[in-house]
Amino acid sequence: MKTCIIIPVYNHEAAIPYVLAKLKHFAIPTFLVNDGSSAHCSQILADCAEREPDWLTLINRSENGGKGAAVLDGFKAAQAVGFSHAIQIDADGQHDVDDIPAFLEAGGQHPEALILGRPLFDESAPKSRVYGRTIANVWVWINTLSLAVEDSMCGFRLYPLNEVAQLAQRTQIAEGMDFDIDILVRLYWQGVDVVNIPTRVNYPYDGVSHFKLWRDNLRISKTHAKLFFGMLLRIPQLLNRHRQ
Repeated sequence: MKTCIIIPVYNHEAAIPYVLAKLKHFAIPTFLVNDGSSAHCSQILADCAEREPDWLTLINRSENGGKGAAVLDGFKAAQAVGFSHAIQIDADGQHDVDDIPAFLEAGGQHPEALILGRPLFDESAPKSRVYGRTIANVWVWINTLSLAVEDSMCGFRLYPLNEVAQLAQRTQIAEGMDFDIDILVRLYWQGVDVVNIPTRVNYPYDGVSHFKLWRDNLRISKTHAKLFFGMLLRIPQLLNRHRQ
């Protein structure tokens, strides 16, 4: 298993140096995907990559395309240079990178599985986000006809890149804030198993969240609806998977 880290970045210039400082001692090759950030943030990312060329690679997107678009670009770049797996983490510092060894261990035991973070929230977590993800989880359970997924929105994950590439060849994966849900359900439909890893989540160093309550919840609701109709077509397949 050859693993890298992928971090989509959009205007998290205050947090990203702290995140990278915590990651450095792991010595895991890391792709920073600059998703059309401001000139100030872009310069900070360039400076970070220049200081740490042994393990940091900067990918610059000319326009902001959304979290999913940035992560998918990272997947392609990683697989192109021989990585088999990629850890996705957020740029705002909310994920506890000290849990990376647990993800790597689970990936080594289940190399074809999707390793998902199951967040353990502290008091800094906005209640609206905690309650909202409960609704999202219910929809994912419906759309997979399974309780295998313990949390559908945590952005701390380990992906098997071959399985992701197979999916991307067949379907268009959501590129916005609905990415985490869309790719998860579609990989499950593809037959990819899920392993859940508990991980602590804090809200973030710089207080910057690009989650827009109404816009992104509407986008996510549309994705759930689209996936629901896709699930209806796959009911025999999903039920047969449970029987096996």
